[in-house]
Order: sequence, then C-alpha cells, then structure tokens
Amino acid sequence: MDAAHAAQGAPAGHPHGMGHPHGMGHPGGHPHDMGQGGHPGGHPKGVAGGGVKIISWNTTNACNMYCAHCYRDAGCRADEELSTEEGKKLLREIAKAGFRIMIFSGGEPLTRPDILELVAYARGLGLIPVFGTNGTLIDLPMAKALKEAGACGMGISLDSLDKKKHDTFRSFPGGWDGAVRGMENCRAAGLPFQIHTTVMDWNAHELEAMTDFAVEIGAKAHHFFFLVPTGRAETIEEESLRAEAYEDVLTRIMKKQETVDIELKPTCAPQFLRIADQLGVDTRFSRGCLAGLTYCIISPRGKVQPCAYLSRELGDVRETPFDEIWAKNEVFKELRTLDYGGGCGSCNYKKACGGCRARAAYYHGGDFMAEEPWCLYHGRRGEA
Repeated sequence: MDAAHAAQGAPAGHPHGMGHPHGMGHPGGHPHDMGQGGHPGGHPKGVAGGGVKIISWNTTNACNMYCAHCYRDAGCRADEELSTEEGKKLLREIAKAGFRIMIFSGGEPLTRPDILELVAYARGLGLIPVFGTNGTLIDLPMAKALKEAGACGMGISLDSLDKKKHDTFRSFPGGWDGAVRGMENCRAAGLPFQIHTTVMDWNAHELEAMTDFAVEIGAKAHHFFFLVPTGRAETIEEESLRAEAYEDVLTRIMKKQETVDIELKPTCAPQFLRIADQLGVDTRFSRGCLAGLTYCIISPRGKVQPCAYLSRELGDVRETPFDEIWAKNEVFKELRTLDYGGGCGSCNYKKACGGCRARAAYYHGGDFMAEEPWCLYHGRRGEA
C-alpha cells in the first residue's frame, strides 16, 4: 500500500493515531497515512518542516497480489533490496532526522521474513511503527505477533463492498474475504486498524456505505486514496476522477465526516482542507500535500523519493545517510519554499492545501511545482 501515504494518520489509542500508502493497492496503503492521535497518519501541524514527520519504507517489492493501480508495479521481490542490517541502519538515520511515524509498506510488507524484527527495532528507537497492507496475511497469530513487536496500527485496503470488484481490481480471488479476516484478527488481538480505499469512477458511488462498514467492523479511520497514474496505474488513468467528480467526492466525504466518529481522510487530494473549511467541518489536519515537508518515502533498494507518486530519486541511503539527504537535497528544499506556479502559487489556501505535487508533475511534464490540474477553486487566481 502506501502508506504513503499509510502515513498521515495513526490508529487511535496511540499518542498520535496510526498511519500512506499504498500492499494496499498503493503498496502499503499510502504512504502518508498513518500517524498519531487515534488517526492513522497523524495530525501534521504547519508546513515547511513543522509538525509530525512521517516516512514510508517500501520494505520489499514482493507481493501476493497484482493490483491494477500499484505505483510500485509490485509482484516479485526486487534485486538488491535492503538487508536486515541495512534496514536497521536506515531506521537509526530516520530516527536521527526527527521522524516519528514509521510506515512499513511494500509490495506486501508481511512477506518480509524479518518484518517483526524490524518493527521491534523501530519501536526501540522511539518510532511509531504502522503498516500499509492488503490484510490477507494477517492471521490471528500474526496480529498478536505484530502487536507484541510494537506495531501501533494497520492500514488495510478495501476498495469496494462488492467482493468481485475488489478482487478483480487486485487480481486476487478471495482478496476481499482475506482483507476482512485480517481486520477481524487485528480487532481480536487489540491491534488498531483503519481501512484504505482507492477512489475510482466505478466505486465512487459507494464511499459513504464503505465508511458505514468501517464503523461497523471497528476501524479507527477510513482513508480515501485518489489515483495518481504512476506505475501500473498509468494503464487505468481514464478510470480516475476528473475535476468536477473530484470536487463532488471530496465534498461528500467531508459531509460524511460530520455523521461519524471515526476519522475520514482523503490522500493525494489536498483540496479536502479547503472544502472542509468552506463547509465548516472540523478536521485535525492543517496541511494537505506533505511531500518533502513532513513526509517522504524509501524504495526497497534504498532510493529516497518525495512521495510514492513523485518518482524522482533524490538519493541512495546506501551511499549517503538518510538524515543528510533529507536535510540537504535541493528538491526537498524547493518543495519547502511553497513557491508554486499557476493558480496554486496565488491561492489563499496555499499553505493549507499545496495541491498534489505528484499529480502536478504527471500532468505538467515533470514540473512538481506547477499548479494542481484537478482543482476548481477560483480563489487560486486571486478571486475570493
């Protein structure tokens, strides 16, 4: 999943919730969405380096699924993935750089034989370990072992209430049942979990019902991932939402938030903060796009990227300590300026939203500081 965005929330019951991805269709769920305060992913405050720092490590490219939207194009284990000892060194550098939320993603992170050892090591460093996973490998003994090792929350992917649609999207018969069993096993073991849903044109109509399901099964949060067409997802770009539908779905999610006690969090859709403000809906979040500000991702081979969907490699942790890359890389520095082009640059929600930098790059020839292409807000051009 991503965790990429398995990283902006953290399961409840923890100092800061649970957590971006994407094994969650976005390996690990979403990178950025597992955090703090009972809300996966945490609650970042401020911008340009302020707030809880969240990182996703795609621990492996191996996965038991072959999801249509996987940004890592996961399947088989990649050559030269970081070893156990290299992983521990990376975790030390992550802690040194001041990160707090550690998202273990993939591929499917539970396919890594040393995953429990890595979780325990991360916890010992003071990190908050959370996961982005497809959930099918979480039997009850695994759920208990993860909790014992120090895992604070699991982000589990579920893309439809229709079993056939979910299983087809992930090319895995029985995937829906496996994901739900994983949730039930987490609940039985006392391990907080949240549901991650990738929003497409074919499931957008059922999002409120899926939130009701999340409440019923005991999830601490329901996070919605909006497709950025990278990796295998390029082949299904036409199934992603366009500006009008994007705005409508975000509005519906924010209205639904007023009716449920669990956290609802869109990812790769930073305009949700502007919409929440316009609707008067309270949210714990104060920043939309976290790429390079309080979030980044590490590939299975140790390459550093601003986020799961912004595939620019900014360094190699085998050659340069991660904390040094985070502090000194010029792309990270540019992202922290908030000096965006087009409407995003003049928008009165620039500091709260920031536009999706990965979507900007995809639709503007690699320019990650360009304006967000799927925003309808007129105030972006100085019109209040």
